Amino acid sequence: MDQASSVAPEKTITCQVMPPLCDDHDVAIPAPTPFDAPRSPLRPASAMSVLAALLDRSLHQMTEAAADVRLFNREAIRAASDVWDNNLFPLFWAASTSNAAERERRAATVLEWMACLGERQRGWMTEQAAIAGYDIESLLPPAKPHTPGRDYRGYVMAPQCRLTRQSVDELVPDYDLTVASVRHLRVERAGTRLTAFLQLVADRKFAVDEPAPLALLDVWLDDVTDIAFGLSDTRGVILDAGVREIGIALGPGGRLRAAGGEYRLDDRSWHLSIAGRRADAAIPPRTSQSGRPQRPPGGDLGPDAHAAAVLLHHVMLELRSVRYAARADRVPVLKLCRAFSGAGEAILTAGSQRGTRRREAAFQEVIRTWAGQGGPDVTRWFAAALRERAGRPDLIETPRAPERTPPSLADSSPSSGTPSQAALVMAAWTAPHTDYKTERPAAAQLQLALPPRTPENASTPRRLRTVGCTDPNSFHLHTDAFRGPGPFARTGKATATCSLDLHRGALFVAAEDGWSASVS
Repeated sequence: MDQASSVAPEKTITCQVMPPLCDDHDVAIPAPTPFDAPRSPLRPASAMSVLAALLDRSLHQMTEAAADVRLFNREAIRAASDVWDNNLFPLFWAASTSNAAERERRAATVLEWMACLGERQRGWMTEQAAIAGYDIESLLPPAKPHTPGRDYRGYVMAPQCRLTRQSVDELVPDYDLTVASVRHLRVERAGTRLTAFLQLVADRKFAVDEPAPLALLDVWLDDVTDIAFGLSDTRGVILDAGVREIGIALGPGGRLRAAGGEYRLDDRSWHLSIAGRRADAAIPPRTSQSGRPQRPPGGDLGPDAHAAAVLLHHVMLELRSVRYAARADRVPVLKLCRAFSGAGEAILTAGSQRGTRRREAAFQEVIRTWAGQGGPDVTRWFAAALRERAGRPDLIETPRAPERTPPSLADSSPSSGTPSQAALVMAAWTAPHTDYKTERPAAAQLQLALPPRTPENASTPRRLRTVGCTDPNSFHLHTDAFRGPGPFARTGKATATCSLDLHRGALFVAAEDGWSASVS
């Protein structure tokens, strides 16, 4: 497998083909370093040291984001792992030479490639390098100003904009939000903050040439301070973007308030709008030359270096799969990050060994170290990944799976019962709609931080649980639902008519067909 073929595109990842890993319940993680902890002055950086530090910073960020599931930060995990989709094999290529000057040249090329993948990624690189104590700007070319682009048809695309009074006013001539409807609402934790994503179906005020897909307005909100939403609040929207606060009124009684946010129009016909025609006159035609390399830098790796890269890349895809909310409680983030602790420095040390034989032996030892740091469950999973993904069943020994003791029929443990307390991590509602000619029913989805299953495990960390239902006949969400652990109750059977209540009505969801999984 070469480095180009090993990179899976964002929307075509198929996750979890290896045997499932166990939960994070028994993982002890040291307290993360506070973000505002004193830092040493920035020092001149070698490109390779920065590249290795960025990998280790990603693992640290993900550890922080998952350390306490009551403050689970799914987006931080997705973003930190996503950095390495197209950049991990180039990192291994940069490290894999004993010639220091050549290693620096390669690493500088990789850093430049990474920085050209968007303003957000460049900003992340600068921020994380600074936290690690490095000044990265001297290693990068000047940043180019962002300009809106054109799609494959040559039509201008709507840019993503900050929610300001001016940007909201620019929507008014083209879209009627007073009759817009809510297609999707999701509110979730991002550490100590709340974020929200709101998707609206907006009515166009301009004519289109032929039947076109619905116009969708995607809104992202940061630092959400107020939430009220129910099934009667799905039609009619008022956007009020003030200097210090964003206010969104939904229907007769719904509302969202946040410190800031962004929006983007997902409308294939935007080029026909007033704003689109104005942009079309200002944006140059699309050309085949994008101004950036079309392929990531790199070259061939030795068999063992390649196996190490394949393993770490596969794990990054596994970590990135938390972007699917239904998978977030099945990805053992802490165990995987613990396994790869110090990976950046380990890759640099192994790659800089003199001679191919020494270098390959060093990468074999790196793989075995990762397996040892992960524990038996992770080692079994790594062995399967190396066998299936890299064709290398010989690198690590697969531990024997533990014998499972069947539960006693006399066991009266209450572990299968509904817990009396829970903390809300995420709540989402989706309206019935047609998606790529497929009818989708209405749906609700919850992520909950639950206490240990049995009293004797009270000292173990809380666990994340994701449940969903279709066609909910009641969905009520209020800010108080995110206060932290609170009274939690279930009525009815999980597989039949059932309702879930948290914080005495701050969250209330009821469905006739039950839930996708038991809340236990």
